[in-house]
Amino acid sequence: MAKHKKLSLIVVVLWMALIFSLSHQPASKSSEMSSGITKFVIEAAEQILPVAETDFDQFEHIVRKNAHFFIYLILGILVIHASGGSGSHSFKRIGLAVSICVLYAMSDEFHQLFILGRSGEVRDVLIDSSGASLGIILYWFASKMLRRNKQNVLHHEQVRG
Repeated sequence: MAKHKKLSLIVVVLWMALIFSLSHQPASKSSEMSSGITKFVIEAAEQILPVAETDFDQFEHIVRKNAHFFIYLILGILVIHASGGSGSHSFKRIGLAVSICVLYAMSDEFHQLFILGRSGEVRDVLIDSSGASLGIILYWFASKMLRRNKQNVLHHEQVRG
């Protein structure tokens, strides 16, 4: 296995471990962390738009759900990259990457059933899966564009050379 591939897989496992550790926090600690992030975002927004009024609880809920989405968006990117990105059989790789992320999201929510004050939510699996899917699609399109750009550069060099 190539060194780059091993490193990519290690990064995926480390990211999954981060997700696991965040999910393993009791509800009180998780809520404390998201409240801190929410307060920071609200205070920063008030510096930009001093007249903005914000319902803290509603905004905190949005922050929590967006955290699910973006954490899994990154997981999706990492998984598709570790699988070899795009190229031959890219739709198989996309399917595999989506499957890995969805299964991990399901296992993560199942894991939370055993954590004090936490629950497993189908809605969170859908949010996680949507984030991972978007990350995978963005990575695939970016890879495709980079490959096309590289081919154009090579073609122009051949024409000039």
